[in-house]
Amino acid sequence: MSRPSLPETESLPSHSGPLQSDPLLQVRDLAKSYGPKTILDGVSFDLDPGETLVILGRSGSGKSVTLRLLNGLESPDRGSVLFDGTELCTLTERQLFPIRRRMAMLFQSGALFDSMNVFDNIAFPLREHTDKSPSEIADVVAAKLNLVRLSGVEQQMPSSLSGGMKKRVALARSLALDPELVLYDEPTTGLDPVTSAVIAQLILKSRDSLGASAVVVTHDLPLARAVGHRIAFLENGRFRFIGTWNEADQRDDPVLHGFLEGRAEVDDGI
Repeated sequence: MSRPSLPETESLPSHSGPLQSDPLLQVRDLAKSYGPKTILDGVSFDLDPGETLVILGRSGSGKSVTLRLLNGLESPDRGSVLFDGTELCTLTERQLFPIRRRMAMLFQSGALFDSMNVFDNIAFPLREHTDKSPSEIADVVAAKLNLVRLSGVEQQMPSSLSGGMKKRVALARSLALDPELVLYDEPTTGLDPVTSAVIAQLILKSRDSLGASAVVVTHDLPLARAVGHRIAFLENGRFRFIGTWNEADQRDDPVLHGFLEGRAEVDDGI
């Protein structure tokens, strides 16, 4: 079987400015600590409609914490998250409910319900958040499985699926409500390079299908280059760099280049 190729970065539209006047997501001065340990200390960025931002950084740098703050799973110590003009950090759990219908999160583990088959896993958000009829739900489930190239597995249980198939089912579930924003937490962790390339292709395909914005947290540099309009390198609680891949390649920063080239720890100024 031939190995799927990662999409070329050059095929992505360049991000040379805002796609429309108002960003979908505006993040300002996010800070988060756990006890004496500071994880984030002033993270700020905008995300335009249809744009994908990839957050990179070493293990423990706060990448996944950032995602959890973006969708209200955790509250920041300070800072602001505006989603389509609505401040999320001051909302109650009940007030967040309609907002979360417009965004989705693909967890690192996939987080499928082990007691439900594939059909019921994907149908779950539709049953919870819409008044669609059973036949309409079945149509959506079939369409999302087709999108991730898994048609015909509706009756299988998660325990019978490979790791890559579980990630694809989880992606189908995250897209069930046609979200405006998708948050991806390490979508290729634990997958072989071939399956990782397939996931990259599916992220691009789903973005093209929905026109959704995305924030992707990953250690997978080929995935990051394939899907990211811009990258943000998180270090010491802040973004050391945020910009396009071309800007990153031209940046005179040995620490950034050491990370992007997969080299061992590089000290500032060396």
